[in-house]
This record gives sequence, structure tokens and C-alpha cells, in this order.
Amino acid sequence: MKIIESSKIKEKAYIEKLENGLTIIIVPKKETKKKYVIWGTNFGSIDNRFIMPNTNEEVFVPDGVAHFLEHKMFEQKSGVNSLDTLMALGVDANAYTTNNHTAYLFESTDNFYEALDELMDYVQNPYYTDENVEKEKGIIGQEIKMYDDDPGWQLYMNTLDCLYKDNPIKIDIAGTIESISKIDKEVLYKCYNTFYHPSNMALVVCGDFQPEEILKEIKQRLIPKEFQGEIKRIYPQEPKEINKKIKETSMEVSKPIFMIGFKDKEVKSNEEIIKKHIAIEILLNMLCGKSSKLYKKMYEERVLLAPLDLDYEFTNMYAHIIISGHANDPKKLQQELNKAIQEYKSNFDNNHFDRIKKKVYGDYVAEYNSIADIARMFLSDYFKGVNTFDYIEQYNTVTPEYTKQILNEVFDEKNEILSVVNPK
Repeated sequence: MKIIESSKIKEKAYIEKLENGLTIIIVPKKETKKKYVIWGTNFGSIDNRFIMPNTNEEVFVPDGVAHFLEHKMFEQKSGVNSLDTLMALGVDANAYTTNNHTAYLFESTDNFYEALDELMDYVQNPYYTDENVEKEKGIIGQEIKMYDDDPGWQLYMNTLDCLYKDNPIKIDIAGTIESISKIDKEVLYKCYNTFYHPSNMALVVCGDFQPEEILKEIKQRLIPKEFQGEIKRIYPQEPKEINKKIKETSMEVSKPIFMIGFKDKEVKSNEEIIKKHIAIEILLNMLCGKSSKLYKKMYEERVLLAPLDLDYEFTNMYAHIIISGHANDPKKLQQELNKAIQEYKSNFDNNHFDRIKKKVYGDYVAEYNSIADIARMFLSDYFKGVNTFDYIEQYNTVTPEYTKQILNEVFDEKNEILSVVNPK
């Protein structure tokens, strides 16, 4: 097995790529009773057009297929739902779909190998019929309606609509009532056979394991499959410019909720994207984190009602910053934020930079206290093509000069949008 490690935090990860293409990542955590497994496929809501590896057939699938498929994976031919089986074992099991991957997971203290049996069985043995697919449409349809009434989700979808014109990230992960009506068992099997091949998947385990022993256990539970060629994904060309500056709507909220977004260009270099990500996290905390002048001023003036959520989302298909929260006057907050950005561009505070840089490093280190955080980080980063430990190892390469360069490049008003949900 290949071993990667972080000398700074004394953590190691053991990685093996099997002959069938499956990547297994083992992160040992000594003296912890909990064990965590997450098995993911590089198939998300943005993957709605692709060329199948073995037939070279170009395929278009309805929006929401990845999420629909995730729902259907638990139902077995025996009539038993695997989620119920896992819960009966006393483990905490779940699944989720994002823009770029789908994952199945559980956390346990007891009955680990029985739960691993069930997880690896249902993920490798799909069972779709005309009847159970039609039944699921009603269930997912209700979920779509629920999200249509969720102010936070609508705020986020409006943000993506402002940031992007053609990128499929702006498609709702669950699809629409109309799009899921076009899904049938043939579509699901076609997507499963293409994207749930081991060569497009990764499995991460974290806990008190001997790497060689847990690797052997995983291999014993794998169904033999031959290596599959690369899946060619087809995405529309996205303009560099934002789609629209502002989008406002009214829903049942007590105070306005908002998102300020900055569209960023994709970075192709894995090393560069990590360095950039660290710099952006530092900048966000400097500009509007809990210790910033802006936050103190806006809180005292009762414009802001609580600390802001700060995030940088990226893959090789998209990249953007989102600043979100509750505010009595989101437009005033945006104006004050832009003033703060201009002030930092003309007078960068190196002392503030040093303090925040230490704080961000502390946040990175703290994530290694949770086996769930570790496993999810490694899976997500694997599908982005980056080494999770590099956030720790590259920390010192982020200088004030480099961070100011990123400030000037990324925090540009022409790439800035505002999404607001106002009270009715």
C-alpha cells in the first residue's frame, strides 16, 4: 500500500488501488472505539451527459438521476430495506448526493463487520423494477416540494443561478417533478453500470484498524469486475462572467436571509488549488469573520443578527465563494463588505493576517479529532484530485503577498452577486 502522511499532525493514510480500479483509503485512529466507513462514486447531479466507456454511446439522462439512484440503492430483491437492517445492527447509517459525488456510509462501535457486509452487499447489488421506480417518484416528488418551500435551499439555488449561466451545478440535485417523471429502470441501470464501477469509486475507512487486516476484509466482500475505461463526461462551456447581479424573492422568513457570492475561475493545478483555498479561507475570516472590524460594526449597528457562514466551493468544473447569514439590510452589508475589501487591497494588515492564519490552521487540525470528518474529507478531496494532508503541509507556503494577490484576483465586484430571501 502507498502511505501518505502529515509530519505536522502525526497522521497517516494507507492507499491501495485495486486491479478493478477501486481506490481504498485507510486512516488509522488509535484508541478510538468508533469506526466509520464511507463508499462513494464520482457521480453527482452535474453528470447528466456522458459517453459510456464500453459502447461509446452518448447518453443524456434526466436531471435528478444521481439522487434518485441513491434512494433506490437501499431496496433489496428480498423486500428488505438495507437502511433498516443497518439501523437494527445499532449503527448510524446514511447516504447523500452532491453536485459531483454520491456516498453511502455508516458509523459504529459494535457490529462493524456485520454492517460492512450489508453496506458492501447493497451497493454492489442494485434492484430496480418498474413498480419500485414508480413508487419512488412519489416519494422524491414530495421531497422536491419540501425543498421548494425551504427558504435556505431556494436562497442557495438562486445564488447558483446568479453565478452561473450554463454550468449544470445550477440544476437542483433532486431534479424537478417533470425531470424525474422520465426516469425508468433502464436509465437507472445504465447509470449504475457506468458510474458504480469500482474504477469510478473510492472507499474510505477510519478507526482503530490494522491497515492490512481491514484491506483484506474489504477485498473479500468485493464482487469481481474487470477494469473499465474512462467515462467521458460532457459539460456545456460556461462563460467567465456571472449570470446576473442580484436575485430577490419573498418567502416565510422572519428576517431577510442572504448570500453574497464571488464567481472564481477553475484552477487546474491540484497544488495551486489547495494553496488558493487556504488563502481564501484566511481572507474570508479577515474580512468578515467574528474577529473582523466589519462584523463588529455590522453587529453593533444591528445589521447583522449572527456570525456569517463563509465557504469556498470548488471542483475542476466550478469555483465560487459564498458568504451567507441573516441581516436586517443585506444590501448595506454588501456595501460595507466591498468597502472592507477595497481597504484591504490598499492597506493589507499583515498582523491581522498572521493571527487569522493561525486560527485557520487550528481549524484544520481540529478536524482530525472526528473520524467522520476525516473520512468525508478524504473522500471529497479524492474526487477533486487533491491530497487532504496538503492543507496542513502547504499551510506555511501561504504568504501575505500571495494572499493579497488572491484578494485582488478573486474579490472583484464584477464577479459578485447578491441573493436575498425577504419576509413576505
